[in-house]
Amino acid sequence: MKKQHLDLENAVVWIPDSKTPNGIAEVPLTPIAVEAFRDQLRLSPCSPYLFPSDENPSGHQKTLKTVWSVTLRRATIPYFRIYDLRSTYATPLSAGGVADEWVTQLLRQGDAKVFKKYSQMKLQMKREALIKMNRQANEQNLDQKIDQNIGYDTARVN
Repeated sequence: MKKQHLDLENAVVWIPDSKTPNGIAEVPLTPIAVEAFRDQLRLSPCSPYLFPSDENPSGHQKTLKTVWSVTLRRATIPYFRIYDLRSTYATPLSAGGVADEWVTQLLRQGDAKVFKKYSQMKLQMKREALIKMNRQANEQNLDQKIDQNIGYDTARVN
């Protein structure tokens, strides 16, 4: 990624090339992402690339596989594919009520059929929410029964 593709003032990054036409896009950045890019710019002041590499003849990182594995290991997080972050990103957006069309665009997908995988995850999240709601209702009923059995008498206070 070249530094010229970053527009931190407007909080966007331009992706000029991709495997698919929909992958070529302006991607909005969150304030945390903007700060992370600023930090990276400070780490690589002399290179036109955001992630330079002295070991690669091209002068920049071409893959993150090794870095990804090392980062997960240092953080004591079990290995998972970096690609799986797409699901981690899309699922809460969708479950939080963001329209599927918008999530599809944020993922830079051309076809909403890709979303079928995430809609199944939404179903699982709905099940988990129902289980949690039932658990809370059961706990509330138990608390009410305990209060009734104790028989608090607020009128007699010595």
